[in-house]
Amino acid sequence: MMNLLETFLIALSLAADAFAVSLGKGLATRRLRVRDFVAVALWFGGFQALMPLLGYFLADLFAVYVSAVGGWIAFALLVLIGANMIREALAGKVEEEDASFGPRSLAPLAVATSIDAFAVGISFALLPDVAIGWSVLTIGLVTAVLSAGGLKLGNLFGERYKSRAELAGGIILILIGLKTAAEQLGLLP
Repeated sequence: MMNLLETFLIALSLAADAFAVSLGKGLATRRLRVRDFVAVALWFGGFQALMPLLGYFLADLFAVYVSAVGGWIAFALLVLIGANMIREALAGKVEEEDASFGPRSLAPLAVATSIDAFAVGISFALLPDVAIGWSVLTIGLVTAVLSAGGLKLGNLFGERYKSRAELAGGIILILIGLKTAAEQLGLLP
């Protein structure tokens, strides 16, 4: 059975991408409101909790597909979203902060950063005595807290440099996408 420390370490590793994306969002946002923190925490934390649960229950059906293409889907989503952020920053069209925390903006990011959590859920199904309820709750809460913290941290550093911050956020997303592609190619462990 996985212990508390192992579950927490898995949650931290799964939350890393969501933290980085939230940091980029914070860099690109001039003024944050409570609802922005709530939106980021719910979208990222919610998807990070939902995906391993789905992976756990659908392990047999999706194991082959997720291991084969899940990383490539995350790569494509992150690179496309990052490239769009860079394009907007270079064109001087940095999106307004209200739009950047809506479902059209956060849903693709939440999906892209949680695909690896689906694969973890599949692995949970293969392990004996995994407390799936406790595990998904821990993963979701850790991700929610780190995402909200990343948003605030990014905002502290990006308040004066909105266009450059949007550019940096786009670059961060592309780098996360490239890291995912390198993992798929076996270049990284």
